[in-house]
Amino acid sequence: MSKVYFKIFPEVNRQLIYWKNKAEEIPNQELRKQALASINTKKFHCQGGAVYSLLAGKRWRDSIRFIIAYQTISDYLDNLCDRSSSLDPIDFQLLHQSMYDALSPKQKVKNYYRLRQEQEDGGYLIELVQTCQNYLKTLPELEVIQPYLLRLEEFYADLQVHKHVTDEERLPRLEGWFQDKGRDWSNLAWYEFSASSGSTLGIFCLVSYAMDGKTSPELAKAVFEGYFPYVQGLHILLDYFIDQQEDKKEGDLNFCFYYPSLDQMKNRLLYFIRQSNQHVQQLPHKHFHEMVHQGLVGLYLADPKVKVIERGQNVTRALLHASGWSAKFFHLNVKTYNMLFK
Repeated sequence: MSKVYFKIFPEVNRQLIYWKNKAEEIPNQELRKQALASINTKKFHCQGGAVYSLLAGKRWRDSIRFIIAYQTISDYLDNLCDRSSSLDPIDFQLLHQSMYDALSPKQKVKNYYRLRQEQEDGGYLIELVQTCQNYLKTLPELEVIQPYLLRLEEFYADLQVHKHVTDEERLPRLEGWFQDKGRDWSNLAWYEFSASSGSTLGIFCLVSYAMDGKTSPELAKAVFEGYFPYVQGLHILLDYFIDQQEDKKEGDLNFCFYYPSLDQMKNRLLYFIRQSNQHVQQLPHKHFHEMVHQGLVGLYLADPKVKVIERGQNVTRALLHASGWSAKFFHLNVKTYNMLFK
């Protein structure tokens, strides 16, 4: 926690200031608005992702700079799609091509806005993509991790396309996608597979290990299987869990709404916690990975929004108990931090 607060977070802040200054220079008003909103309201995504720089050894700063650039693309595109005047899935695919290109240094950048009205971003998205590419170019072991990076990116991009189309198309597309791509995870519901696809943690883990020069085919495979679907699924399901009242009010998609009952949702979250713990045991630095998934539980359940969720406190107690003392420590730590500094 000392390293996180006094080493990692200050570097995250420096990087976000740089990208915020770039976003303020975007000529198009709507693109500028969404770029700034994504940085101002989703800073905690970058803070959480940057914890993986602890795995990068001496290149921890490079790891943070990659993570901030990639997460900023993700958050920016999520805002663009959420607030879009377009409901065209091909437009969403082209926007998310930028995330594929960011993980593929040999790919040429392109006009990712070609199918939408808003065009002029002053080179903002292209600079984010090229920043990621430039750091990946320095990795001798990129070819080892890249198949897994691109598979995780494919899941993420597919989800963003399917969930942002018209209400009538959304569920058939998501269910059909699960039938097509989720065959290896038949123990999941379609909405759990979708949630598992919506996290970038596996990508950050793979890149940070590669930054430290400690990647092997065995490790890359173990990270992929350790993080997808359970750690990533736990991450996003917790995010949706705390946003239930807000999403209900706004009429937004929330995967927690599809559980048949509150008890079923609680039991499945407990299942994801147990599976996350089991799968990270096969990874080096297993205590770090345990800290991550326990920290996710503590962090999200410390959010004040939990208080307004039906039986939210009951679910919180059960999940904290299942996650152990580390989750309880993070939970208390974050609640104290929120009271003192927010």
